[in-house]
Amino acid sequence: MDTDLMQVLYLSEIYKLLGDKTRLTIMALLQVQSFCVRDLVEILQTSQPSVSQHLAKLKTHGLVKEKRKGPWVFYSLNTECSPAIRQILQHLPDMSPIVKDKKATAAHSLG
Repeated sequence: MDTDLMQVLYLSEIYKLLGDKTRLTIMALLQVQSFCVRDLVEILQTSQPSVSQHLAKLKTHGLVKEKRKGPWVFYSLNTECSPAIRQILQHLPDMSPIVKDKKATAAHSLG
């Protein structure tokens, strides 16, 4: 198959994958820091199975990676993704304020 056509097919799959608002939001959040499923469920206000399915799709396409820390699995961006994906990620909004608010809320509820 022609290399250009393969690139078009690849980008088509990536755009379809990132065309989902939840997956795109997860990608934006993972630019700030790594998260476990529980944290993403809390931030996104959605179910654990939904978040897990979205992460599985992102992992299958090589956009995220996982790292086990004790009983927890933390997800982060795959920094070795293609230049096309890195370019898309540059256009996502900064989710730092949302992450900061989540941390503040968690600290307040513990205190």
